[in-house]
Amino acid sequence: MKLLKYCPSCGKETLHWDGEKKWSCPECGFNLYNNIAAAVAVVIRCGDEIYLTRRNRDPKKGKLDLAGGFVDPKESAEETCKRELFEELQLDVDISKLRYLASLPNIYQYKEIDYNTIDLFYEYDVQEKFEVNLELSEISEAIWIPLHTLDLEDLAFESQQRFFKEYLKNNQ
Repeated sequence: MKLLKYCPSCGKETLHWDGEKKWSCPECGFNLYNNIAAAVAVVIRCGDEIYLTRRNRDPKKGKLDLAGGFVDPKESAEETCKRELFEELQLDVDISKLRYLASLPNIYQYKEIDYNTIDLFYEYDVQEKFEVNLELSEISEAIWIPLHTLDLEDLAFESQQRFFKEYLKNNQ
């Protein structure tokens, strides 16, 4: 993890990382907490198939991913699902039809900084498969995959691999 060195309060090169969640400065007593960030991931499902995207940027470029993203300030997790699905897939979802499934901790590394996240998993059922115009800056493709053919190693994030390990047990 890329560590911060300089205290944002006193400016001295004395900032200390505790290895888990806090930077502190012994010179001025400043503390900076690396709190958990909330993120959502949505299983879009049609029958026995799910809709996955392929990441077009790091981290984990080229790996499969669920549509979703980070929760913005003053936004509920369900509002994030709606916003992210529209931003990524131009899919307008009915929040009342989202079904919360589970949450799992994850580490999202971005530019050498590890962000601890809590990933909130939702399911959204659709009656018909669809194709969308992709936001290519984030996604290189979106594909329907039969649940029984999903290879967990193809998934970008460890939390999604753990999630689908349980999801597949309960949905086959």
